[in-house]
Amino acid sequence: MELRLFTPEQASTLIPYLEAKVKRLRAAKRDLDAARRQLEVLGLIADSGASEGSPDVRSRAAAQDRAQALAREIEAEVEGIQARGCLVKDLDEGLVDFYSLRGDRLVFLCWRSGEQDVTFWHSLDGGFTARRPLEQPES
Repeated sequence: MELRLFTPEQASTLIPYLEAKVKRLRAAKRDLDAARRQLEVLGLIADSGASEGSPDVRSRAAAQDRAQALAREIEAEVEGIQARGCLVKDLDEGLVDFYSLRGDRLVFLCWRSGEQDVTFWHSLDGGFTARRPLEQPES
């Protein structure tokens, strides 16, 4: 991925696109998490000596296929977002960062699903908890 620098205004223009994508990604991630939990339980059953013909063993194979399909879907969607220069940071929280300059310092603009505009930033080694409003002067 080539480094792309965004202004807050440029990043904010992507919010409708990102909101739709993140909504789908979050739903897929919840489904994937549920499939993985189901796989854990079915794995215990299968590993306890259940026969190949057991409904639980067959369910395990179907759950594995579903989990793999969801993982591929999530990966492709994230790659599509990142191809636009955005960085998906946390699917559960719906966090996306954008490289930007603050003065002569490289930083991340920070957006969370549900926010109307990109109005926060943080250092490259900071995270969501370190974000500050754009209008707040640096200290």
